[in-house]
Amino acid sequence: MPRQQNANIAEANKTSPACLIIEDSTFDQVKMTRIIHRNMSDAQIYVATTLREARQTLAKYPVSVILLDNHLPDGLGADFAVELAELKIFSHIAVVMVSDWPTPFMWAKAATAGVLHVVNKSEFGQQYVLDAFKHAQKLGKPRLH
Repeated sequence: MPRQQNANIAEANKTSPACLIIEDSTFDQVKMTRIIHRNMSDAQIYVATTLREARQTLAKYPVSVILLDNHLPDGLGADFAVELAELKIFSHIAVVMVSDWPTPFMWAKAATAGVLHVVNKSEFGQQYVLDAFKHAQKLGKPRLH
């Protein structure tokens, strides 16, 4: 195969990392977006304010990282994390739960779902974003047979 054709195939398979922010607070959405862009300038960012919107986004776009609030208008983020972990097509996504008041119940659900980090919104910062994207890069996409 000619060298140029190899380069074209490699470029076509290369995709920018993508993050889905599931958060109903506009202030927190902006904060998270700024942290991501400051550290991962090539990252694609999607925002959902409800779990329903999140499901629609996941059905349309490849996502490698999710920043997930626990209290959303249509359900709990911790339950959604468990749902994702149980679906092979989404189980590779690195999830960071970012909540105002992490509860013991939320910690238990997050552990069951394999959530990478559970962090208070006031403590959320670049180290969690970088770790999540690094983790996602190691996992890659699942192979569907």
